[in-house]
Amino acid sequence: MALRAHISERQRRFGIELRRLRLGAGVSVQDAAAHINLRGPHLNHIEAARTGLDETRLRSLAALYGCTDATQLNTLTALGASDGKGWWSSYRKNVPAFSLDLAELESANLSRYLNYETFFIPGLLQTEEYIRCLFESNGTSLSPDQVEGSIRFRLNRQSILTNSPSTRFSFVIHEAALPMTFAGKEAMHRQLEHLLRLWEIPNVDIQIFPFSIQATPPFSGPFMITEPAAPALSTLVNDHPGAAGFIDVPHVVQQYTDRFADLSRLALRSGNAKVSARPESTRDSWTVVQHAKHGFEEEKQSAPALEASPKHRLHS
Repeated sequence: MALRAHISERQRRFGIELRRLRLGAGVSVQDAAAHINLRGPHLNHIEAARTGLDETRLRSLAALYGCTDATQLNTLTALGASDGKGWWSSYRKNVPAFSLDLAELESANLSRYLNYETFFIPGLLQTEEYIRCLFESNGTSLSPDQVEGSIRFRLNRQSILTNSPSTRFSFVIHEAALPMTFAGKEAMHRQLEHLLRLWEIPNVDIQIFPFSIQATPPFSGPFMITEPAAPALSTLVNDHPGAAGFIDVPHVVQQYTDRFADLSRLALRSGNAKVSARPESTRDSWTVVQHAKHGFEEEKQSAPALEASPKHRLHS
């Protein structure tokens, strides 16, 4: 029995869920292992994600544990089949393990992908220019090759928006993220143009949480939830400085899922170019982004006139 040198998040989750099912059924390690002709220490290694389990034995254990939900079992089977490898593997030297695990989670035939962001445009919606500015403005200690690798990695992650038509991608972005100019005003203008183009992808929903909402304070930090066909196997992703990680505790994940539903309910409706541009249309998320984009355009147009005015020359 060869033990893994590297354990991915999906492999770790498989072991955790197997243990949850066993404990929920009140079955000992020894009895469960004997049921599939293994020794207790071997099953311990499986539950610790140090080694895998074939599908036949998995289904036999599931029957012993009373797991009869076909969707959950199929999702668990897919987790167990993960070898931790994919397109992201080639970036192992350029990005941290957390990012590799996130890419693997995102590529797992999800049912829903939920993302709330406060001060930044969500990673899956960022332009290359915006991403580059994020790295450069943070005073990163990464080498130039690592920076380039990290940029390419994030851009590759974005392919799931068009390669996963069965996944519903839902983004709630606080309005505070739209006027941010740390990337430069022209770069931000182009980022908002890109955001409006992404509105046209059928399985992508983008909403803006406006400053004007007074019903409840917005959630204090960004988070993501990756939800497979079996919602019980969803994962909460917290990407905070110094505290990035994956959370699989069911009641915690459910709290954040409910919170996202609240944020989405309070946010402006999504809208689109065909409906939102009409004169009689009410304010929606598309028009807020469009207005922010126009704000950058008007500022750019007024700049040359300001530079040429006598008053401006007098105070130069």
